[in-house]
Amino acid sequence: MTRIALLELRGAGGEPVDLRRTLGSHGVAELPPMTVDADGLAATVTLATPEGPRTVRLAEATAAGGPAASVDVADEGPPPGKPASAALTGAVRRMLCLDDDLSGFYALGAADPALAWAARGAGRLLRSPTVFEDVIKTVCTTNCAWSATERMVGALVGRLGEPAPGAPPGDVAGRAFPTPAVMASAGDEFYVGAARAGYRGPYLREIATRVAGGEVDLEVLLAASRAELPDEEVEQRLLTLPGVGPYAAAHVMLLLGRHSRLVLDSWTRPKYARLTGKPKGRLVPDSTIARRFRRYREHAGLAFWLVLTRDWMDDQEA
Repeated sequence: MTRIALLELRGAGGEPVDLRRTLGSHGVAELPPMTVDADGLAATVTLATPEGPRTVRLAEATAAGGPAASVDVADEGPPPGKPASAALTGAVRRMLCLDDDLSGFYALGAADPALAWAARGAGRLLRSPTVFEDVIKTVCTTNCAWSATERMVGALVGRLGEPAPGAPPGDVAGRAFPTPAVMASAGDEFYVGAARAGYRGPYLREIATRVAGGEVDLEVLLAASRAELPDEEVEQRLLTLPGVGPYAAAHVMLLLGRHSRLVLDSWTRPKYARLTGKPKGRLVPDSTIARRFRRYREHAGLAFWLVLTRDWMDDQEA
């Protein structure tokens, strides 16, 4: 392996970043082309570069300034050139949300027993290297079992993704997420046959077609500040995409670092009801949930998500 970067695990406000919590922050993070080790301390992902896809491994490490994430090229190709190394390092920084500032959120949560623990470094939701990839994966989670999501995304990457050097033929491993142009050109035989995407197939292809043709710019949704694009505008742009409703828009916004919307769906509602002691089958009204997290203002959705997922890891100490 060739080491290309050692990234200090600190946010833009100087706050700590917990790599394990970030890699395990949501289920979509573990879909191809990302694989997370069983212990949650390292991951492998294939990313696009100007020199073609390369597979990198992220792992906990130590730098002079403290905890860090090592970034090593782990495929069978030659050491990457400067453009590829820069692209890979930039993609990993983006995925780990290292340029986000959560210090204000931690300050708000300090007095909340349900969330004070998060200041140890939780709260960064692993992104894909592109907003396009996050939108497509989110659409693949709508109205279906998780096994169907895995099948659809596995087909997208395994059948349409470009391989890194040494990627095994006929396998999902070592392939990058497909480009919008490639997805737009895939026919019904792929979306109906290989991916078995159902009603989502035309939606996935249409999103890809709009992005590939320049009609829609999804990447600006992450690049723009709130002054340039308020959350309301981001939400409306997402809702114009085929297959994107309120749940999907809220989920993508969380991954963009736009935490004002609560992800309310068939998993989050029952999970919150259980955490609040409701009898089986009884839900908490959405309005009540919204009031509970209103104090977190632009971070309300993140606060809700962290309350729901704290038990995903065995670090329950106060």
